[in-house]
Amino acid sequence: MSLSAGNFNRLLTEQIPSLRRYARGLIHHPEKADDLVQDCLERALSRRQLWDSNRPLRPWLFTILHNLYANAARHFHNTPEIVSIDPLHETAATDSFSEVALQELNTALHRLSEQHREILLLVGLEQMSYQETAEILNLPPGTVMSRLARARKHLRELMQDPTLPNLRRVK
Repeated sequence: MSLSAGNFNRLLTEQIPSLRRYARGLIHHPEKADDLVQDCLERALSRRQLWDSNRPLRPWLFTILHNLYANAARHFHNTPEIVSIDPLHETAATDSFSEVALQELNTALHRLSEQHREILLLVGLEQMSYQETAEILNLPPGTVMSRLARARKHLRELMQDPTLPNLRRVK
């Protein structure tokens, strides 16, 4: 079954929010995450002929994004973070419990190992099946399930550990 360029582009565009969410979860830096997504989209467009139109596009795109991230992970983590001094880019502090909880969850996620974070983001946030996650990460499904169990356990421990700064259970 041949897919027209317009249909492929439409399907590709529909996946951008999910790709951005996953990239931001991996990198923890919005501009670098957006660059990663752009690289993924560019690669998908240039290699469109490699995609099997009988299979879902989403796992194929996530595999591309994951592989790009894995190839550039050292670069992402060794590049100094850019801090804006423009007051328009600063966000106002809020006492909202939900925002505090989300910030603490994000901090806890980034305290996890890269392997655990990837699994949690794909299965928990992106709602990927174990099989899709296994294909994206090039792992056996059993490894995905065991890493997910360990990642969830470690995340729970981090969220309940009162000795870690900026991490606490919000009730």
